[in-house]
Amino acid sequence: MNTPERRQLRATDVKRLNRTWRRATEGRLGLIVESVTQPFNIGSIFRTAAVFGVERLWLAGNATPPTHPNAQKTALGTDRLVPWDHAGTAADAVKQARAAGFKVVALELTGDALPLHEADFAGNVCLAVGGEDHGCSPALLAAADSVAYIPQVGRVGSLNVAVATAVALSEIRRREWAK
Repeated sequence: MNTPERRQLRATDVKRLNRTWRRATEGRLGLIVESVTQPFNIGSIFRTAAVFGVERLWLAGNATPPTHPNAQKTALGTDRLVPWDHAGTAADAVKQARAAGFKVVALELTGDALPLHEADFAGNVCLAVGGEDHGCSPALLAAADSVAYIPQVGRVGSLNVAVATAVALSEIRRREWAK
């Protein structure tokens, strides 16, 4: 059987493909990043936020800003595509997200958390993630509207915060696009 040669898309083809997905996207996404201190993680999170069309990112706690030189190496300039500011505390960030019209879903392992594939992501969603060592603070969890977690079957207890953010943002968009 003859199959056509498979090749990567050219830059103009990628732009056209991305434009198609943007037209299929109606939901608004926000992101709260609380006390993520590793510049690599901040840069990765900003790059992922730009990929999935996050319209506003709030840093909270002692989160490293994307202006850090090592964050810039990972973000590759995508921090310019996602408006952001430091909101202060996690509770302040949640208040600002709600004022902007978002419901807040924290990504954490708690007793009442729903598996990511069952969580309610209808409407305008602001995902909230916590720091590398301790996850979301009790204040962030108390302020969030709901909590979701990423099911894991391996012998490791958690994902890297940047990877977990990417998985969750991808799932939110996938559900929207599957409709």
